Amino acid sequence: MNTKFGARTKEAIEISEKSRAIVRGIVKGDSPEDRIRQRCVIATGDPAFAGLMRFSNESIDAGLKAIKRRATIFTDIRMAQVGITKRGHECEVRCVLDAGEEMAQKSGMTRTSAGFLALETELNGSIIVIGNAPSAALAVCGMIGRGLAPALFVATPVGFVNAAESKEAVRGLDVPSITCVGTRGGTPVAVAVVNELVEMVAKTRILD
Repeated sequence: MNTKFGARTKEAIEISEKSRAIVRGIVKGDSPEDRIRQRCVIATGDPAFAGLMRFSNESIDAGLKAIKRRATIFTDIRMAQVGITKRGHECEVRCVLDAGEEMAQKSGMTRTSAGFLALETELNGSIIVIGNAPSAALAVCGMIGRGLAPALFVATPVGFVNAAESKEAVRGLDVPSITCVGTRGGTPVAVAVVNELVEMVAKTRILD
């Protein structure tokens, strides 16, 4: 069974396997954390990115359990929603932009922040994925401070305005999180994290 859910054709699978083999020679190890680091290096084309990844509060175990129980995955932008594989799991993947338009217009806040706030009652036990919007990451941090409890918070927003600070704030929370340090990151990194978790779940099911 092919567990490379983004690769469906023979050529695509071969390219995926070759990429992984090359990166394994750069980022050593086969732990779950190592596999995610390798996947993020592939997504960015940057071997140095492996050293930027951070895993807090048993995040891998929390993410695997959430995927197995079909937790909803909420993304900040459509690029992340589209990029997360729809194969190998039964989680609904939703973009918060569908919910926050009216609140954003009234308040002046970003649509991503408004979207998460509008869906606050649905976020407990979910997987929250933010790869683009530091403002949304900070908004979710505020909600967690008020009692929200996501199963996993993947936060890798990129940029020079609040990106590094928002990820640092996420790491300071008492929730499972996967982040990267500094201004670098982006949606491809967030998607890589989730897709690697999905592949781990699929391989576990094959072994079972």
